[in-house]
Amino acid sequence: MMFPLRGLPLFHLTRHLQVVSHSFHIRSLQAPLRHARHGAPRAGGLVLVPHGTAGTLLTKTPGLLRPPLCGAQFRTSARVEALPAPLIWLVLKPVQKLMAIILGRSLRKWWVGLPDDRRQLFRQWVWRRRWRLAAAAGAAAAITALLLLTHLDQSPVTGRTRLLVFNRQNYMELAAFTSEAYMEEFGELLLPESDARHQAVERVVQHLARRNQDLPEMADVDWSVHVVQSDNTNAFVLPNGKVFMFTGMLEAVADVHQLTIVLGHEMAHALLGHAAEQASLSHVVDLLSVVLLTAIWAVCPRDSLALLGQWAQDKLTQLMFNRPYSRKLEAEADEVGLQLAAKACADVRAGPVFWQQMEIREQLSGEPSLPEWLSTHPSHKNRVAQLDRLVPQALELREHCVCPALPPTDPRAVFSKSVRVLLDEAKAAPQPSSGGARRPQHGPAGVVAPAALLAQSGPPFSPRLSRGDSKALEGAGAAAVPPERTQ
Repeated sequence: MMFPLRGLPLFHLTRHLQVVSHSFHIRSLQAPLRHARHGAPRAGGLVLVPHGTAGTLLTKTPGLLRPPLCGAQFRTSARVEALPAPLIWLVLKPVQKLMAIILGRSLRKWWVGLPDDRRQLFRQWVWRRRWRLAAAAGAAAAITALLLLTHLDQSPVTGRTRLLVFNRQNYMELAAFTSEAYMEEFGELLLPESDARHQAVERVVQHLARRNQDLPEMADVDWSVHVVQSDNTNAFVLPNGKVFMFTGMLEAVADVHQLTIVLGHEMAHALLGHAAEQASLSHVVDLLSVVLLTAIWAVCPRDSLALLGQWAQDKLTQLMFNRPYSRKLEAEADEVGLQLAAKACADVRAGPVFWQQMEIREQLSGEPSLPEWLSTHPSHKNRVAQLDRLVPQALELREHCVCPALPPTDPRAVFSKSVRVLLDEAKAAPQPSSGGARRPQHGPAGVVAPAALLAQSGPPFSPRLSRGDSKALEGAGAAAVPPERTQ
């Protein structure tokens, strides 16, 4: 092996070593260089001395002189992590709309400022090159279609083909940012882990995760629970497994079976990657709508008409793409969540009952409900109908998981019978006299029937009830054999 610095003049060698060693001083170069030029054995080495310290030996490697790690301290810059792609897209989303508006408005002003003869010349130029322009537009459309085809993915569990621009890892990084923001927002409202409600939700979540370990997307996530003290009837799960449950939702569920179905639905969103899927669709639609937005601002003669056209475009995009797709994902989460609950040995017949209860709560709130085509979620009636269709398959899956037998009384039948009885009692009740104060009526049954129904449909979710029922669920699933991966 030849010495890497052989043949270099002493001045250049010294300068080279000064660059490499920074603050090191050369004590001796003559002897090693002389030995190298005459082919003598190089048992020794170049001795470099840091400022104010003892000598340190530079080890010789092919083409590199480097000091031992313990002989010198080097300062390195801090590691800079790239922002998640979805976060960058969220920042650039308003920017691209602004650029489209500026471009379209500039084109309109340019066209208005052209003389008539220049406009005629431009039209003739476009007409002569119409086939080239059409070919360019076709090539752009083909490239766009090819890019979309290369980003097709298969949804886990259901096997549905979907468009996925952002991968799961990107959204895991974004979920870390989002979870930190939620922890700061709900910091003072989070229940302690010693709270019975937190322990009940934690027990159900871990039981769902343990009973669905055959799904890689479920096994790879570290699930953690945060219960928020709020009357909001809501729950959600981030892609990184952070479960946020509001106490208002705990008051809405009647028992642990309904809680298991609700949590199964939210966990299904996470393991199916619905957040990344919906953002991918929104990203593609936004990019394509930039062309339409530019055309709107270029064609409309006034800014007021362009603003009206932009508003109409946003609404049509929401009604034709975003909201229908969101309802589709919600329906898929209902289906997969029911399967997760069935494998956890929950009574899946409680799913339709829960959404019937939610419909009654919505009526009692007095707030006007949006029609389904304006909402991001399916209507309660459609969810009840879909779950009723899925219950037989879920019961077969539950039986396949060697779960204990369910009681013969179907909670759906009990709920329907209670509704009929209470409605009949409300109709037969005497109406108040005309001189007395009249209660507000919501249909022929009035408000009394839904309120009484909620009171009799089952006790609200309580720590005492959830602790016993969740332990029963865990005991029921302990002897069950997890099935193979559900397709």
